[in-house]
Amino acid sequence: MSSTEGSSHAADKSPRPQVDRLLVGLRWRRLEEPLGFIKVLQWLFAIFAFGSCGSYSGETGATVRCNNEAKDVSSIIVLFGYPFRLNRVQYEMPLCDEDSTSKTMHLMGDFSAPAEFFVTLGIFSFFYTMAALVLYLRFHNLYTENKRFPLVDFCVTVSFTFFWLVAAAAWGKGLTDIKGATRPSSLTAAMSVCHGEEAVCSAGATPSMGLANISVLFGFINFFLWAGNCWFVFKETPWHGQGQDQGQGPSLESAAEQGAVEKQ
Repeated sequence: MSSTEGSSHAADKSPRPQVDRLLVGLRWRRLEEPLGFIKVLQWLFAIFAFGSCGSYSGETGATVRCNNEAKDVSSIIVLFGYPFRLNRVQYEMPLCDEDSTSKTMHLMGDFSAPAEFFVTLGIFSFFYTMAALVLYLRFHNLYTENKRFPLVDFCVTVSFTFFWLVAAAAWGKGLTDIKGATRPSSLTAAMSVCHGEEAVCSAGATPSMGLANISVLFGFINFFLWAGNCWFVFKETPWHGQGQDQGQGPSLESAAEQGAVEKQ
């Protein structure tokens, strides 16, 4: 008997039954409702937004051909990426003289503020939507019975809507400036050796900005998702019920008055 009791106690303490109880308590049908389905989309597109921006890296370059007797040709390759502090990115500019061989240069501009704000907002959106999904699926009774949860959810949803609009617009403007600063023609324009007659400079390949452009698109998609979800969250708040009660109040009074007149 003791061995069977010990095995039963060990089974109760194992994490597997606890996980099973948690999964059984989840109401997956909530995902078919707009409130849960949009949260899933917000969770996914938050990952796409901060993932595409935070993982971006590119390169730009140019070639410098000195007009000296040796006819030296130097290839310049500059690597850059998130968080786009371009003024800290170094590259070596060749010098077509006998005194020195190269000079350390830096790209122009610091665009870390809009990029880091965009990525940070995406990470916060990811964690909030994940917590909201757990609340919707596992503790939905608390969400419907306690009116504070819908109010907090509505205020947070409105805040994220505003922040996504600001972040997407700011990151789009910052990306435009990054494209201008990393253009090969901008690189050759910043090198003094290319302005004289001692060298001939040629622009290299233009950086590929496809992943960065997609991140801006994901930012605006997140804005539209959060803006659209404001209405469905508002319907769960007491404010929506008060509006309906006020709208039904005059109609009920007029119906009662009409019934009294008919009885007379």
